[in-house]
Amino acid sequence: MGHVTLINGKQFAADATTSILEAALSHDVVLEYSCRTGRCGICKAQVLSGDTIVLKPEESLLADDAERGMILTCCRAAEGDVALDAEDLAALVGITARTVPCKIAAISFPSPDIAKVMLRTPPATPLTFLAGQYVDILFRGLRRSYSIANAPRADGTLELIIKRYPGGLLSRYWFEEAAVGNLLRLEGPLGTFFLRDQPIDHLILLATGTGIAPVKAILEQLSMRDGPSPARISVYWGNRDPAEFCIDLGCAALDFSTNLLLSRCNMGTGHREGYVQHAVVDDAIDLTGAAVYACGSNAMIASARTLLIDSGLPERRFFSDAFVSSN
Repeated sequence: MGHVTLINGKQFAADATTSILEAALSHDVVLEYSCRTGRCGICKAQVLSGDTIVLKPEESLLADDAERGMILTCCRAAEGDVALDAEDLAALVGITARTVPCKIAAISFPSPDIAKVMLRTPPATPLTFLAGQYVDILFRGLRRSYSIANAPRADGTLELIIKRYPGGLLSRYWFEEAAVGNLLRLEGPLGTFFLRDQPIDHLILLATGTGIAPVKAILEQLSMRDGPSPARISVYWGNRDPAEFCIDLGCAALDFSTNLLLSRCNMGTGHREGYVQHAVVDDAIDLTGAAVYACGSNAMIASARTLLIDSGLPERRFFSDAFVSSN
């Protein structure tokens, strides 16, 4: 048994059979994470001292990161005492994931390949979460992750935005069988994608596909909270098909700009062509006082992180949640 020490002095016990991430969570210490499978890379941290043991493949860890002593905390265990260049997320302390029943309150299809599902949990067991987090739906032996597309509401409603995947086992249910009143189970809230309480001049929200869901939730949170918002808020949303821009971001009371981009030829659609991260650079935004929150494909997030930090964004002001596919 050893201890893991973070750069802010926080410590927790860990052993060689449990991932550092799970050990932290079991002691109410929340580190950055998302998929918990080694595929998204969100939980990457640098080892300052000590040794770690690989429990499962670090699929998203690049070779140059490994050479610099970086690990994925969801894939490694501590062998004795370990010091990490990481901080705990105090805002998430006390927000504990639970498995609870839920019921489909409404379901609609704003496009043939997009479903909008409204879930309700029992009034006696409301889900406490931060805008931007996700839940796992547990159904017929399957587990699938979906971001919550709304900020916490008084009625406890959870909105999911779900894309159809051909051959997807749970896609078949959502698009062919799901009906109002169906009972499901969910586990959540999960993930560390939420709006940090830090002074910034420009909030930049990047999304690809249904990665717009947590962005919508964050905008809803900003529209409802008291106190000042960032001076500028910009949303960059990328899709392959114009029909996928079918989700209303709402928040009429909030002042923000929306940039819609198509990654394929957009002849006659009126949308910009290209990728969201490139559009930010093309718009010559001063990134030195900005914060970027990116949600969507691994490829977009990896590219955006490198490109925007190279363009002046402070490294610790890039936050992300990567969507990893499942059948």
